[in-house]
Amino acid sequence: MQRESMEVDVVIVGAGPAGLATACKLLQLAQAGEQELTVCVLEKGGEVGAHILSGAVFEPSALNELFPDWKEKGAPLNTQVTGDDVYYLRNSESSFKFPGPLVPRTMHNHGNYIISLGNLCRWLGEQAMELGAEVFPGFAAAEILYHEDGSVKGVATGDMGVTAEGEHKPSFEPGFEFHAKYTIFAEGCRGHLGKELISRFELDKDSDPQHYGIGIKEVWEIPEGQHKEGLAVHTAGYPMTGASYAGSSGGFLYHVENNQVSLGLIVDLGYSNPHISPYDEFQKFKHHPVIKQYLEGGKRISYGARAIIKGGLNSLPKMTFPGGLLIGCDAGTLNAAKIKGSHTAMWSGILAAESLFEALQAESPESEITEYSSRFNNSELYKELHQTRNFSAGFHKFGFWLGSALSFLEQNIFFGKFPLTFHDKSADHSQMKPAAECPQIDYAKPDGVISFDKLSSVFLSNTNHAEDQPCHLQLKDASIPIDVNLPKFDEPAQRYCPAGVYEVVEDSDGGKRFQINSQNCVHCKTCDIKDPSQNINWVVPEGGGGPNYPAM
Repeated sequence: MQRESMEVDVVIVGAGPAGLATACKLLQLAQAGEQELTVCVLEKGGEVGAHILSGAVFEPSALNELFPDWKEKGAPLNTQVTGDDVYYLRNSESSFKFPGPLVPRTMHNHGNYIISLGNLCRWLGEQAMELGAEVFPGFAAAEILYHEDGSVKGVATGDMGVTAEGEHKPSFEPGFEFHAKYTIFAEGCRGHLGKELISRFELDKDSDPQHYGIGIKEVWEIPEGQHKEGLAVHTAGYPMTGASYAGSSGGFLYHVENNQVSLGLIVDLGYSNPHISPYDEFQKFKHHPVIKQYLEGGKRISYGARAIIKGGLNSLPKMTFPGGLLIGCDAGTLNAAKIKGSHTAMWSGILAAESLFEALQAESPESEITEYSSRFNNSELYKELHQTRNFSAGFHKFGFWLGSALSFLEQNIFFGKFPLTFHDKSADHSQMKPAAECPQIDYAKPDGVISFDKLSSVFLSNTNHAEDQPCHLQLKDASIPIDVNLPKFDEPAQRYCPAGVYEVVEDSDGGKRFQINSQNCVHCKTCDIKDPSQNINWVVPEGGGGPNYPAM
């Protein structure tokens, strides 16, 4: 069946901070130059911001560049950071608070804001539309389109109204094609189209393997007497201590407005013990006195999870290819040492817009915007990422304490001009050891007050998928979960997924089968990253499916 199509100047895949910054800056440049450009932004979530999840302490540098009058325009930055507390949690009860001078400069948050990134993206979406962008929520880009010469032609959205068996329902609608002079991929961490581009064009051939964490987050409403608006708390150590855990895991708790706190745990996906459950580690984390003191008597109001890309500059792929650009966390511009990726994503989008506008001035635009690479390499964004390039590799190679010492030395003594560069050439999924070589972990049952079970948490994410549709969690080989992963790794998908998507079920005849509850999926992408056999391929479901985060 032939699909309808639309010709545009630029199509942007993803209405996150990178994609929306690109749209806004490009249209600002077009207005200043009295030119007309057609810019479309495709967003797989049911609305802009629905799939956005971040801590988030936000550095406003890129927003200042994009909209110097953002305060007057009503950008949702309402809570300025008033204090930084950084703790090392020794065990389940004790802790040590780092004196300010011992905290790496990258962890200082003076001038930053505690925000909902989802709300900021909603606001950026409004600004983009006011500038003339066409924003299409619920349009999941499912396929990259190529010209005969191999360059990117655009993208196609997925078909709607297809059954799990692949048959057309009465409501069937074919996907829609967007053809563009340039296609910008800004899907966020582990974008499935970005993954295809990196492989097809070998964009990572000169880079270290990428590294990831999973961030699990909740928002609570707490008693007024326990609330300290503007306080940002960061932790390291418990519960991720010991040789099984990768070194750069950590927790956070941010006091936002309206007597609410955002709290979460980032688990480095380079961990080795397949018995680890990041979700259950988060439940343990909340019971530590440093965290629990704020939650007691409070009420949990939302939950979500998202993978975080944290390899830094050493793992950054080439970001240009014939027909488009790969930007933001789709490429890996997050600054892990700061635990911040929103401002860096926006800066990558601003740089992309400047390169796009220049390229579009030509009568016959070049297929590949190679100028973007030099613009990036000469930018403040590159300088920032270069100064923190050793963060992830340092923790992976040397462990928590030596990695922390390296980070302090690099930032507080050498001020980002450390003369050595460290590399980590091992992929996160390859770190997992056989289950028989690792200690079992006995997680306590949730108490229903501070800690909770997975399914009640998934309910708070407002996740919804049409039941009768093709499964968006594709197995390359359906036999591997039971025949390989179960005997060797005790099938870790049962534990690394924070939404209860994967189960090993015993049938009536005593046999075991791998069950995928895809309707629970919160689109965190952890399975695509951490599966030790690299057998799971995450692709987009029907547009609009997935979580619907109100203010994450």
